Amino acid sequence: MSATTRKAYSTVSEVRFGQVGMANLRLLHIDAKALEDELLERVSKAPQLLKCAALILDLGHLDKEIDTPTAKTLLDAIRHAGMLPVALAYGTPATEILAHSLDLPVLAGFREAYRYSAEVLNSLAKNDGVSPGAAVASPSEHTYTATRHHAQPVRSGQQLYARDTDLVVTAHVANGAEVIADGSIHVYGALRGRALAGAQGLASARIYSSEFRAELVSIAGCYRVFERLPSELEGQPVQCWLQGETLHVTKLER
Repeated sequence: MSATTRKAYSTVSEVRFGQVGMANLRLLHIDAKALEDELLERVSKAPQLLKCAALILDLGHLDKEIDTPTAKTLLDAIRHAGMLPVALAYGTPATEILAHSLDLPVLAGFREAYRYSAEVLNSLAKNDGVSPGAAVASPSEHTYTATRHHAQPVRSGQQLYARDTDLVVTAHVANGAEVIADGSIHVYGALRGRALAGAQGLASARIYSSEFRAELVSIAGCYRVFERLPSELEGQPVQCWLQGETLHVTKLER
């Protein structure tokens, strides 16, 4: 085969676009050192979830816009903590100018997801007949596929992902294993590893376990790490849901 033919039929790479789970960091105050310390602590508690995780920096909750040198200092603090800032969340035209100066893209979907979540939670608060965190239909739920069922144990080091749907596991999830779903997660066995529901930002997702011994649970990016489980939760049937930005874990009555 000639060099010309090889060049015509071979490429160095392919570019494809798909759904990717990313962390969203809402910056509430401008303090690079405090930010680095805070993230270092979070990464140390959940290294498999957060270390080297791609991160979207949301500046929309600051009381003033920041300049490029300040933004670079904040990005350096995030990198030093072990996370990887890859974009700014869409905010104002000034955000786009700032992103351009930092050679970063601007992503719009994350701010919209948070806005919708707030609306859902506000509607729940006004509805006396609905408990906090109850499932409410959202636009993203209409695109979901049939529930994914998994009947085998999820072993240590194994990751199971239910894309665009709920996940039902009818066996145990071992220490060091990870179950992820864009919807809700149901584990009808011991949950000893990590469970991450609402992976694409669905705040109405829930986690259910008939025997709760989890290392970490997360819904729509909000997570809780359990170095030692509270006695009232260990080995009990539980449910997890979001209310605002607080992740609640409560015992289910049999």
